[in-house]
Amino acid sequence: MIKCAVIRTNDQNRTLDKIRAGFEEFHKSNGRYPTSHEIDSFPLLPSSRQIQRRYGGLPAIRALLKLNGPTDFTKGDYSSLRAKTIGKRAHKIEKEVYDLLVDRFGKPFVHREYFFSDDKRCRTDFYVYGRDKNFLVDVFYPKDRANFVNCLCSKQLTYRNAPQVSDRVIFLMMNRELELEIDIPRILSNKKNRLNPTQTVMNFDEFRKFIKGVSPRHD
Repeated sequence: MIKCAVIRTNDQNRTLDKIRAGFEEFHKSNGRYPTSHEIDSFPLLPSSRQIQRRYGGLPAIRALLKLNGPTDFTKGDYSSLRAKTIGKRAHKIEKEVYDLLVDRFGKPFVHREYFFSDDKRCRTDFYVYGRDKNFLVDVFYPKDRANFVNCLCSKQLTYRNAPQVSDRVIFLMMNRELELEIDIPRILSNKKNRLNPTQTVMNFDEFRKFIKGVSPRHD
């Protein structure tokens, strides 16, 4: 029994050493330690789910490894600064989309924060009334490929829980740098859970072309 316990301890130590090496390798390249999404896409680290199951989560493993810097990126100054940055960016992006829609369709025909479920838990950023068809716009800004896929999966789940949505749904991807780095059509074609026929992913240039083909009600 003692021998088995020693072997198990040695295995655990080797696993921790590999995880520590993975964290340090990420830090060497990025100047900081990874968040949960970055861990999932970094080949030298186990998934965040595995870390959660085995060690109790990312704050716990960072504390166990005695890594310098914050152990919990969801709290404190880091979280506050990140929330402010995301909030400012989201406001700027949504205003850009809103101004474009209002200029084309008129303010009375562009609804912001449109709830499409009876319990008001599901909403889209914009619901637009055109002459011949209406459409919904759900704006998102993924930071990397993994986040892009996760955002889409989350949105698909939201809209699947609201079957009354029959109008066209546009998932508007506003990270213009990311669209140059990833092959969005290939990602969509390789997804096991495909978008339904009413759903489309567009970048901002594609979106501007799309709305030019939709006739406003006030014409």
